Amino acid sequence: MYEFSFTAFGVGLLILGAGAVFTVYHQKIADNLAGGVSSYDRFKMWGLITCGIGFAVMLSLHSIILNLLIGVFFRG
Repeated sequence: MYEFSFTAFGVGLLILGAGAVFTVYHQKIADNLAGGVSSYDRFKMWGLITCGIGFAVMLSLHSIILNLLIGVFFRG
């Protein structure tokens, strides 16, 4: 059952913001932390994945997904 949570919205907004900053500055981060140009696409991809996770947490969809996974793996 879906239930909106303001706490999850706030945490999701923070995750989404971090992913957006990571995606915007992926070139500078890749230059400083990895091999440079060869890592640009990988860093951009992880930034976009972080944005997607943040959006799912904002809408409280993460609890539905986690309940489905737990139900599949730990069905008694």
